[in-house]
Formats: sequence, structure tokens, C-alpha cells
Amino acid sequence: MPLDPSLDRVCVVLNTASRRGADAVEEVRRLLAAAGLGHARLDAVPVGSALDAALDAALDTGPDLLVVGGGDGSLSAAAGKVAGTGTTLGVLPLGTANDFARTCQIPGALEEAVRTLSTGKVVDVDLGRARAFGPGTAAVSRPFLNVASTGLSVGVTERLSARLKRRLGPLAYPVATLSAYRHHEPFSVRLEFPDGDHPTLELDDLLQVAVGNGRHYGGGNAVSPSASVDDHTLDLYAITRGRLRDHVSIARLLKDGSFVEHDRVHHLLTRRVRVHTSVPQPFNLDGEVALGTPVDFRVERDAVHVVVPRASTAASYDGQRAA
Repeated sequence: MPLDPSLDRVCVVLNTASRRGADAVEEVRRLLAAAGLGHARLDAVPVGSALDAALDAALDTGPDLLVVGGGDGSLSAAAGKVAGTGTTLGVLPLGTANDFARTCQIPGALEEAVRTLSTGKVVDVDLGRARAFGPGTAAVSRPFLNVASTGLSVGVTERLSARLKRRLGPLAYPVATLSAYRHHEPFSVRLEFPDGDHPTLELDDLLQVAVGNGRHYGGGNAVSPSASVDDHTLDLYAITRGRLRDHVSIARLLKDGSFVEHDRVHHLLTRRVRVHTSVPQPFNLDGEVALGTPVDFRVERDAVHVVVPRASTAASYDGQRAA
């Protein structure tokens, strides 16, 4: 859908704790003015813990467009808040991986990303929802745009310090992965499918389990060759532990997603899955470690309107939201 050129109410929230956020504030102000969006209200958030409150305050003004500058965790938090509200989400990729921007084909260069806000088009994307459940568990739900995963990926996230990401950028991911792999403890999982599209699946000796809503994660890896952010399904995969050479061969196939065809990878599509693990396991949602097993995952179709470049083929505009 063409972007409405009469965007009177625009709010911009910048997470200055993101990799490029602190250095981008004044440049964003200048670029917004050049793009005809100088009237936008801009809030530079100094710490990630203040992001939720800043997003709520921005949405309380009823904006037509909420622009969020930060990493994938910041964008997922914003997507969860704008879902179903009618407010469109704008993206300024200021993080380390910027996988949602990559999925939507939004330029990494800040000048081009800001220009997209005024010249782009609006598409609908799906949103993943993760909800912890079980006896004594509070009903906490968290959104994710890219991937939720447990196992090796949590170890990677725990080793991705802000200092490492600032120093190495995307190269921080393979460095952290090697460290996490050396300390990984295998686990077992039971996968239940409440919609009845698959039988219950029990797997042992696992390296990782992931639930993908979008296409990219981990700094440019693909969830699967066919994964899309508007295919209305979740890509579920589980990697069993093997010899080092097995994991090296899998790692070589991560960029295009063809690793899901490896004989040590279980892969299927679903709209809802419940994940139980043999020992409590935290989940990493778009770079943020949150929620512990058991966790219920589902997809919300066409939940979020997003501004993307006119040439983007990542998603289309359906103009409606389906559960």
C-alpha cells in the first residue's frame, strides 16, 4: 500500500544503548527534517530499561507512524505494542544484527533508511508471540519478529556483551558462538501441537531448538530457504548434537537456510507449538533472553504494518489482521 504522504503525527524513539544509537541522534534529527518529517516528536532513550515507557508514551499520542531506532529487541518490543492498533512501524536499523531490517530489505545506511520513511510503502508482517505457562507461572507474553530459540543460542546471547558487539560488530556472533559451543549442555524436548497439525514429537540430545517468525536471525542467517515474515506460519527446527564436523557442515549452510535439510536437523511448519524441556531452559527472543520453558508459541497473521522501500519484496499489504 502506498504510504500516506500526510503523516501529521510521527513519533521517533531512539534506543541510544543500541550499537549505533548514541552516535545517531543528531544525524537522525537532520535527516528527518530533510525528509519532510522535521515535525516528528523525537525521544532519545538513554538505557534499554526505559524503552518500554518511552514506547508507551509515544503511543499515547496516537501517532500515524512510530519510528523506532535500535536493534532487533527494540523493534520487537515496539511491534508487540503497535500490533492491531493502526499505527504503522518505521525502522531505523541501529543495532548489531539488524535482522528484521534485512528481512524487510530496509537499507542499513541511516540516510536511506530515513528516506524510506517518507518514500516507502506499507506492508503487513506477521508477529510471533511467546507465552510461558505451567503451574505457578505468571501469564507473561512476549513478542518476537525474527526467531525465538533455546540451547546454544542462549549461550551465544549471554556472551554477546555490549563491548564485544561495539568492537566487532556482526563478527561478534561467530566469536560468541565458538565460546558457547564449548560449554553447551545437551537437553531433551517434547513438542506439542495444540492445533493437531502434527503429532507430539520427543527429541533427545539437542543442541538447539528454534521457532522462526521472520526470515533472518543471528546477523544474516536464514531460518529456512522458504521462510518469510508474512507466510502466516512458524518455522520450527531442532538440531541434535553430533560430531564437530556435523556442526561445521550445518554452519556452512546457515546463510541460505538449507541447513534444515541436514540429517541432524528436524524441521516443520506450524502456526502453534508448545515447547517442554527436560530441564528448565530460557528462550532467546530476538536477542533478548526472556521466558523459561514450558513456552507456548503462536503466530499472529498480518499483525503489524511496517514501512519498507517501494522495491521491497519481503511482504505484501493485505489490509487485515487474522488470529
